[in-house]
Amino acid sequence: MPTTLLNSELPGLNLIHRGKVRDVFALSADELLIVATDRLSAFDVVLPDPIPGKGEMLTQISNFWFDKTAQVMPNHLTHKSVASVLPHGVDAALYARRSVISKRLKPVPVEAIARGYLIGSGWKDYQASGKLCGITLAAGLRQAEQLPEPIFTPSSKAAVGDHDENISFDSVVATIGAELAEQVRTATLALYRYAAAFALERGIIIADTKFEFGTDVDGKLYVMDEMLTPDSSRFWPAEQYQIGISPPSYDKQFVRDYLETLGWNKQAPGPKLPTPVITGTAAKYAEALQRLAQIQLD
Repeated sequence: MPTTLLNSELPGLNLIHRGKVRDVFALSADELLIVATDRLSAFDVVLPDPIPGKGEMLTQISNFWFDKTAQVMPNHLTHKSVASVLPHGVDAALYARRSVISKRLKPVPVEAIARGYLIGSGWKDYQASGKLCGITLAAGLRQAEQLPEPIFTPSSKAAVGDHDENISFDSVVATIGAELAEQVRTATLALYRYAAAFALERGIIIADTKFEFGTDVDGKLYVMDEMLTPDSSRFWPAEQYQIGISPPSYDKQFVRDYLETLGWNKQAPGPKLPTPVITGTAAKYAEALQRLAQIQLD
């Protein structure tokens, strides 16, 4: 059965970051232990209720994609045993499927977003300006329409509780330099194209997704953190896709849609979720994992 973990507690290990979903512990100068909890964020606010098994599903789908795309882009995984680094007395089963030991990299301070379809904030931007994150698009495009080519639309990396802001490619260059900016853009689009084609064969459209990258001491670029999960991507069932509407989704749009009915101001603290929303969200994550990776967590 899936386990439930809201906050990881690992006495003796150095917690260096508690994010919206992941808790990161330093193991050495070269390695980290990354734990995906069952926390859920929406509109950049961490909600009070966990989604049971979510962290396990996120980790399993990320690991699936890291393995699938290793020939496209190197990643942060070391494939070392998590059980070997857990403190004495900790329930290893609680952490086994939600944790990885990774290379300790220097994060690139940019959210690397690839968009293949006109939806979400991109659709709103296009309606208002005819542009998507500053990139001029053809006139007459409709909601959820596939773009002629995937585009790179970076954003800033906000702290927990703050909101990411769309930025231009020139801003990325100014932040990290032209060479690294071009590497990030190229890798983002290559990973998206590969994954989108693979997923479509399994009946899932990846409308857009977000990657995070880091560099090692030699400046080599790696994809890291999570990859092509329902938290970082917009997944649509291909058989229900229609242009002109916001298609049903496997991601946390299910939760966002519920929250939009509450009149909540989208500031912390977030509202509690009713049981049907919690179980429905877990079921959507599980279905995406099954359809994409043929993995079922019993």
